[in-house]
Amino acid sequence: MEKDLTSLRREYSARGLDAAEVTADPLMLFNQWFEQAYATGSTDPSAMTLATATHDGCPSARIVLLKHYDDEGLCWYTDYRSQKGQELAENPQAELLFFWPQLDRQVRIWGPVEKLSREQSQLYFNKRPAESRFSAAASAQSSVVSSREALVESVNALKTEVGSADVTCPAQWGGYRLKPERFEFWQGRENRLHDRLIFSRQLQGWQNVRLAP
Repeated sequence: MEKDLTSLRREYSARGLDAAEVTADPLMLFNQWFEQAYATGSTDPSAMTLATATHDGCPSARIVLLKHYDDEGLCWYTDYRSQKGQELAENPQAELLFFWPQLDRQVRIWGPVEKLSREQSQLYFNKRPAESRFSAAASAQSSVVSSREALVESVNALKTEVGSADVTCPAQWGGYRLKPERFEFWQGRENRLHDRLIFSRQLQGWQNVRLAP
């Protein structure tokens, strides 16, 4: 099977990204872009590609949801036994990619990754809907299962075991924080002369440069 996609294209016409006009703090710029993506009605503006790699450099990527961020970094939650959890244990660094097509924008963020505290993980876990909590507690993410019915049965068995009590945050489930060392802001522009600004953390603070598209 062969499919030719070379004619599948569109023109970009968004306003440019001028380094002289943006904030010196890339997290503030990220926050501005995120708020604009949310305001435009983007579907799942918190969705991000999380790219990890094994200790010998074999990459993998998947979509996860950003749950909160601050000056310390950007955070998400998962099962530590998942593929991404295992890879982060071997190689604790990652890259995040946000893509907001309504604004013709993407942001790449690279840095080392650390686990959140148990208290932070429990706090978020307890905010999740009850069914999501049971699913997380009953499922060993990324492990082989015999069928979907077996998954449902494991959730129902946990509900029976817990009874009227609430399910607690499993020890193998929790949060991660990526501590940014580098941001790349990409703004689609006309004629494929896109704007790309790189912010890199230096001893004296954040420094930015422009890259060719």
